[in-house]
Amino acid sequence: MTHMPTIEQLEKLISAEPNDTFLNFGLAMELANAGRHNEAFTRFDRVIEIDADYHAAHYHKGNFLIGLQRIEEARTVLTAGLQATQRTHDTHAESEMRELLATIKT
Repeated sequence: MTHMPTIEQLEKLISAEPNDTFLNFGLAMELANAGRHNEAFTRFDRVIEIDADYHAAHYHKGNFLIGLQRIEEARTVLTAGLQATQRTHDTHAESEMRELLATIKT
């Protein structure tokens, strides 16, 4: 069984590779799962800054925002993510993004 690196291990790896999208995304997810949402959102934003088409960062940030009842922020993030899926022609991710967006339509 493999274990996810700890937050501290990921931070150390990122200090050596600050522009690694996967490491930054992993850290964002670990921070969010630990309930450290503001830090997680900052890290999701870093992923998007590195690669605006990394739609998983948009999706998961939006999903966590929904869970926190920050609906307008979630809508903005997910709309940007939807645009990323369209730019990359990822129809599966586009469908998932549309489904998540549909859960918050008023």
